[in-house]
Amino acid sequence: MKELIKKIKSSQDLSLEAEEYLFSISEKKILSKGTVLIREGQSVNKIFFVTDGCLRSYCTDRNGKEHTLQFAVKNWWISDYIAIHNNESASLTVECLKESTVIEFNANKLDGILTLFPEYEPFQRNLLERHMVSLHKRILNQLQLTASERYDLFLEHYPDIEQFARNYHIASYLGVTQESLSRIRVEKAKK
Repeated sequence: MKELIKKIKSSQDLSLEAEEYLFSISEKKILSKGTVLIREGQSVNKIFFVTDGCLRSYCTDRNGKEHTLQFAVKNWWISDYIAIHNNESASLTVECLKESTVIEFNANKLDGILTLFPEYEPFQRNLLERHMVSLHKRILNQLQLTASERYDLFLEHYPDIEQFARNYHIASYLGVTQESLSRIRVEKAKK
């Protein structure tokens, strides 16, 4: 939690009361590889801040194929925000790809911080803006870049992830088959 407080304070002032409130609505959890934090179909009221490790969110299509939406590494947030904000069942599953440490928040209480402590608003707004930019970039990359270019960009953003993410996780994130991912890797190795 201290890392998160430090991160918030690096961009704005935060009162002692606001810090204490954040501590009161959070819980540090150390999770083993394979732990599922959210499962498709369940109700969702938790948001997770990753302090160490790697989590991924994914959905499963009608044919049972998984599609990775997000990898969350240190200092990233992850949840099923659609389920939280629309008050509906989860459409995503969130799982740990390796042992991870997260700070778990009750979504309603975290949302309520803005009313209780308005000084938190710039951090929250910046967080939402960064999340939107990230999603828009991801969509544009899927539309405009070749699979090889998307793989290069993926490795830039997640340089160590291949150590613990499975090939089908990465392929589904990139929007390619595992065979295509293997061909891309072979081509890169030849260069």
